[in-house]
Amino acid sequence: MTDELASYDYALPDELIARHPAARRDEARLLVVDRVSGTVRHHSVRDLPDLLTPGDCLALNDTRVVPARLLGHRAATGGKWEGLFLDETATGNWRLLCQCRGRLQPGEEISVHRACEPAAGERLVLRLIEREDDGVWHARPSEPVDVWHALDRFGTVPLPPYMHREVAEADDFERYQTVYARHRGSVAAPTAGLHFTPELLASCVARGVDQAFVTLHVGIGTFRPIAVEQLDRHVMHSEWCEVEAAAVDRLAAAQVQGGRRIAVGTTTTRALESAAAGTGRIAPWRGPTNLFIRPPYEFLAIDGLLTNFHLPRSTLLVLLCTFAGRNLILEAYAEAVRAGYRFYSYGDAMLVV
Repeated sequence: MTDELASYDYALPDELIARHPAARRDEARLLVVDRVSGTVRHHSVRDLPDLLTPGDCLALNDTRVVPARLLGHRAATGGKWEGLFLDETATGNWRLLCQCRGRLQPGEEISVHRACEPAAGERLVLRLIEREDDGVWHARPSEPVDVWHALDRFGTVPLPPYMHREVAEADDFERYQTVYARHRGSVAAPTAGLHFTPELLASCVARGVDQAFVTLHVGIGTFRPIAVEQLDRHVMHSEWCEVEAAAVDRLAAAQVQGGRRIAVGTTTTRALESAAAGTGRIAPWRGPTNLFIRPPYEFLAIDGLLTNFHLPRSTLLVLLCTFAGRNLILEAYAEAVRAGYRFYSYGDAMLVV
């Protein structure tokens, strides 16, 4: 399989980009791809329980998206500023991606307003401290604040640019979040999980399909574009993840019973593969991972993958092609385009088995 970025490109009509979610989470279409036969079949996400086998185990990422997008202006010049909160360091600094006109300077202050109520007088002042080599800034609030409370009050949902929203709408705060989200920390949703409802999860359990939860906090490593033509030159940013013993036991039990380990999403896949990297089998593990799954990677931890349709030339598409074969996936994408599937975060889904 090729290591050239250009080989992971495809044409997508603009009208197939999903900018709003379906009326119901489980109304999405589902393209089922068989890696052995090379066939594709058209289904609905609601059919998932019937497409799974008793003894299978779904692995799901229970991270929670935080309102990490911040809006404001530079205190000294009044120029517009936009930031994306990434995480908080052990010393209390906020790590941010910043966008504005002109060059930011250490010591500069940013006045952040409430993203959903810009006319409100309340402000959060951030003082820039230093800039990392990759462009990430360290900043500190001028007064002590709880980071999660501050983001809830001033931030908004960090939707992808292709959704064409200046600020997230009210529905986005619910729909750009899985129904099983628990642990705060992501700046983007694990989108394959957006299709699940409590009823669909219950139907899978009734079918005899187990569930294992892992956590990977989605950061810029997942969605930052590949800026080099050779994949082996791309460096992933680290993202924090955890695979607990309970999840390991459930996945191992499925394997012993002859069931399949079905990862719900590429972030779940990266968490499980990171946990298996040391020994060749999934083991309890926590910490940062910068695993970039690309050819000729050999998968250790999953037997199937439920995922959304990804952007061209992205690390997510490369991972999917590595799992199922580039030619098969690009043929499946062409079929999805022909059939009018909806693409990207709020779009339809694919099950690769």
